[in-house]
Amino acid sequence: MPEQQFQTTTTNNFRLGEKEPPPYTVLNRDSARPLILVCDHASRRIPACLGDMGLDPLTRRCHLAWDIGAGALTRELAARLGATTVLAGYSRLVMDCNRELTDPSAFLEFGDGVAIPGNIGITDQEKADRAQALFWPYHHAIETEVARLSKNGVKPLMLAIHSFTPVLDGVSRRWQMGVLWDVDSRVSSIMISKLRQAGYEVGDNQPYSGRAPQDFTIDHHAEGGGLPHVGLEIRQDQILKPSGVKKVADVLAPVITEITETVVSANRRIFA
Repeated sequence: MPEQQFQTTTTNNFRLGEKEPPPYTVLNRDSARPLILVCDHASRRIPACLGDMGLDPLTRRCHLAWDIGAGALTRELAARLGATTVLAGYSRLVMDCNRELTDPSAFLEFGDGVAIPGNIGITDQEKADRAQALFWPYHHAIETEVARLSKNGVKPLMLAIHSFTPVLDGVSRRWQMGVLWDVDSRVSSIMISKLRQAGYEVGDNQPYSGRAPQDFTIDHHAEGGGLPHVGLEIRQDQILKPSGVKKVADVLAPVITEITETVVSANRRIFA
């Protein structure tokens, strides 16, 4: 993965404290199942060195800060499926791990009518420091796990889990789930069909599109590496509470299992 977008010299402007959590978490690191779950926006944590980024408590808890419920759902699926899972450890407001570093929204200054003071006017060096501490470790962790799983002779299925707010810029979204894909429909076609059969209002590249350039994780790791893949968006009111997470996981877990067996293991099964 090239790192030429910014200088990478570490300075004292940004750093994680010794007692702060790491930039990512890996679950089921020893799993041999050809499946990897990733969650780019699993946390709303802001490093101590940035204070509150000039934001009130409500904004630091809202959908701008993280994908509400996505981390909980990803962890639930990881437990049920025994799947290798990588979750980003800090808020998307600090560093959006699902954006190219040259994308202005990687360090969001304004979103859904809200200004993000902690990102306004930051220098390239400050951006580089955040990327060095958060972005690169997370993506290198994904690369490591994909390479490990691929040694078994089958490229793993990658599933990126996100959530979306029911209302954005005053516009309501009717979809309960969205399936995002671009040139590879091996997984998305099955996922859309199965979720609609389960009774969900499912958007095909809605409310976001897998063809949009702001989809770095899937584009880089899956499309670039030839992995079967799909991006999954869940409307946040579906997974706000543990009961909702469980309900959605009840539907998704068997669907993901079927897709893994059908798409990934067509040539060689490696399940115990």
